[in-house]
Amino acid sequence: MKIEDFQQPDVIRRVLARRRVAIVGLSGNELRASNFVGRYLLRHGYDVVPVNPREDSILGRKSYSALTDIPTPIDTVGVFRQPSVVPEIARDAVSIGATCLWLQYGVISGEGVEIAMSSGLDVVMDRCMKVEHARYFGRMHWLGFNTGRITALRGK
Repeated sequence: MKIEDFQQPDVIRRVLARRRVAIVGLSGNELRASNFVGRYLLRHGYDVVPVNPREDSILGRKSYSALTDIPTPIDTVGVFRQPSVVPEIARDAVSIGATCLWLQYGVISGEGVEIAMSSGLDVVMDRCMKVEHARYFGRMHWLGFNTGRITALRGK
């Protein structure tokens, strides 16, 4: 498994066109990356569904304890959880009929990818929905910064 295989621009653009996103691990803490991404997606017209058993609502929206508790269809399942729980999340994504499993930066799970792909889901791994949206549809695109990964890390 090569991570680059799950970072293809055509797949990312296709997935970003789908507007109903469940974010597993969305935090109510404004300082957490998941909250920032959820807020950004809401501002850009996405229907964000929080999945966090510790919260009743996040970003003014009802929070669900699990993907399987969501009563309406979901397009993309965004994951802000540790890699060890991704296989279970992938199985739930398949069971609810999601079309994509999106694993945020640092969330890498070969088993989760296999589960999702074997059921026909698109998979994006080690990418951020906010950054990719900005790259292809937002200000970074307008300013010409639409290639490569955005990072503060220096090359090796």
